[in-house]
Amino acid sequence: MTTETDTGQPGAARPSATLDAVTPSQPHPARLGYGSLWRGVPRELGFLLLTMPIAIVGLSVLMSLFWTGVGTIVIYVGFFIIVAAFYTARGFGVVELTRLDWAGRPAIPRPVWEKPGTPRTFLRAVFGPFANGHYWLYLLHGMIINPIVSIFSWTVTIVWASVALGGLTGWIWEPFIPQGDRSFFLSQTVVDAVFRTTSTFDPTVGDRILYLIAGVLFAVTLPFVTRGLTLMHEGIARGVLGRWPSEALQREVADLSASRGAAVAAEDQALRRLERDLHDGPQQRLIRLQMDIAAAERKLADDPDAAATLLAEARQQAGDTLEELRALSRGFAPPILQDRGLVAAAESLAARSPIPVTVESSLQPGERFSPEIERNAYYVLAELAANLAKHSGAQAGRLFLERVVDGSGAAWLSVWLTDNGRGGASLVDGHGLRGLEERVRGLRGELVVDSPEGGPTRIGARIPLA
Repeated sequence: MTTETDTGQPGAARPSATLDAVTPSQPHPARLGYGSLWRGVPRELGFLLLTMPIAIVGLSVLMSLFWTGVGTIVIYVGFFIIVAAFYTARGFGVVELTRLDWAGRPAIPRPVWEKPGTPRTFLRAVFGPFANGHYWLYLLHGMIINPIVSIFSWTVTIVWASVALGGLTGWIWEPFIPQGDRSFFLSQTVVDAVFRTTSTFDPTVGDRILYLIAGVLFAVTLPFVTRGLTLMHEGIARGVLGRWPSEALQREVADLSASRGAAVAAEDQALRRLERDLHDGPQQRLIRLQMDIAAAERKLADDPDAAATLLAEARQQAGDTLEELRALSRGFAPPILQDRGLVAAAESLAARSPIPVTVESSLQPGERFSPEIERNAYYVLAELAANLAKHSGAQAGRLFLERVVDGSGAAWLSVWLTDNGRGGASLVDGHGLRGLEERVRGLRGELVVDSPEGGPTRIGARIPLA
């Protein structure tokens, strides 16, 4: 579906020959089976094997910078060296968080380093880290916590992977190792100690079997070890390098304020648009209707035929005004929305559209949402359907409704409209899509516009159901 463009002129591009369906995919919750643990082993091994080298480099760099700064602070140069240590520690912390993301762990909310809207000045950049607790925590993580934890996790990883790999492949390479005058065999020692007897089996073969058993055991448990060590690093990073709960609350308050402002702006824009449409349409027709009736009254006695003609024109004006008022009222909640729900209202919109529109819905029969959600979702669909008829140049459209649950368990209502028109829709201030975006943002949702030149166009809104 194509909406208003920057110029407002219809493009010359030919409509697309095909109509692509919009089928927002619903994420499936990750399974925690043994197979899924093995699928994460390569990334987790890569994370763990690089942990200690990166930690040792960070320890060396940060220790050198910080203590050099402390030692030279009396000549003021050390002050700037300590600032450099803060920013370097921040860099190593960001590397750790990024590596955890690559390891497949859930994203850790990053700290708020600067308050939004705060001007960045030289003094703030120099003195700010001293007053920001995150810089001190990042420095502590890079100089003490991460090196200690990394040595432990790296050692366990190397030992576990080596025993697993060596035990599973020992029967291949062990025959090529010269035995010489070897007198100690692990398998023989274990059997003699357990059964308190003198073993008579070939100790070389016994060692190979013992190593194979150990390799199998260590290989089977390797996914649990890598996952546990990665979770340990994730927990430390989430507590030391992540955003504080108070910052999350402040961000939530800021988002709510922004959403409220967007809702107010969208409502104001909708009222202004309604006022303009009433002034330019029904109001002008009613003024003309009043003038025609007054002229008919004056001619009623002297020229009945002329009066009848004026009354016929007045009747036509009344009919046109009624149709225009009905068209305007479609932007409000119709009775079918209140009685039968969003799907029925969407089907009614599709039936009234001059361009063929099909409705596809994955909602359960009779599924209802809060009146606010349904009213705003219907408003979005009505606006998209109106723009489809006015600006798209399309031959067909498809409307899709879906209830989606994301990975965090939050429920969303997704409404999409796609067409095979000329494309070119964009978010431009003062146009209909910008007003839709503000309305959806006021509900803490998002509006997605995908409309390349030449089409097809996909425009949809995701509205949280919480």
